[in-house]
Amino acid sequence: MELSLVGLNKGGKSTLVQVLTTGQYQEDMIPTVGFNMRKMTKGGVTIKMWDLGGQQRFRNLWERYCRGVQAIVFVVDSADLDNLPAAARELHGLLEKPSLKGIPLLVLGNKNDLPGALSAGQLSDAMNLKSLADREVAVYSISCKRQHNINVTLEWLTKHAKA
Repeated sequence: MELSLVGLNKGGKSTLVQVLTTGQYQEDMIPTVGFNMRKMTKGGVTIKMWDLGGQQRFRNLWERYCRGVQAIVFVVDSADLDNLPAAARELHGLLEKPSLKGIPLLVLGNKNDLPGALSAGQLSDAMNLKSLADREVAVYSISCKRQHNINVTLEWLTKHAKA
């Protein structure tokens, strides 16, 4: 399975990759410059993850790394309410690209351990995910720090690898 992790900077993409591949949470991750690629094997499924930088200057690369993947994983800081409109705009702009039509989307609202973090339902509403009718969309509220719902995330990913 091949997937791309996208989202604004400081959402937790690299931290998620770290937790998925090593089982360890690291407090101070260095921001991704460009992209990183990591592989892991879970339940007989090898997952190749493209962890793409979330800074403005890297967002034009997202489409290239999302083409042909089995899933697009959009990681968002669910406690950073000020940046949610920008995150929604970037996500919808990316998914309008014809080359990404029909690719399943997993939206992960990270940092649910922080005060004021949105639930999965609130995040779905805030990012207008119901308007994405042309693809499968799943939303989970997770915490990489507490490793909350990481197992559910992995189950979703491995299910889509076998599809």
